[in-house]
Amino acid sequence: MKKLSHTDNQGRARMVDVGGKPDSDRTARAVGSIKLSPTTVALIEKNEIEKGDVLTVAEIAGVQAAKKTSDLVPMCHNITLDKITVTAVIEKNGVSIECGVKCKGKTGVEMEALTGVSVALLAVYDMCKAVDKEMIISNIHLVEKTKK
Repeated sequence: MKKLSHTDNQGRARMVDVGGKPDSDRTARAVGSIKLSPTTVALIEKNEIEKGDVLTVAEIAGVQAAKKTSDLVPMCHNITLDKITVTAVIEKNGVSIECGVKCKGKTGVEMEALTGVSVALLAVYDMCKAVDKEMIISNIHLVEKTKK
């Protein structure tokens, strides 16, 4: 059985030491979605949500969140990110979000991509909660991770 990398020999949480690892080009891409009522989708399409432009706010929130991942996830390393892209797209039944992250470093950026998607979806939820009481955030997952 594989040992968890974020626990010591006594099973206590610890941050992994990546100091001896060489830098490499790393990318990660994550996606997720939020199910919305047809009325809410129409309001977003017409930019008539009272709080403003839902898709733009979600994309900005996702970028901000990816940059703050190490502040939110206790054992996550604080890494310098070279690029973050967050794309929010209106779908028939809601909004889908994709977040891509790139860095040159000692550890991967999948947590940053997942955090970006998660917070972008929460931003959509926050902006639409006054008009839609049955929103469902789902299917947040990593779709790609590379190390070169």
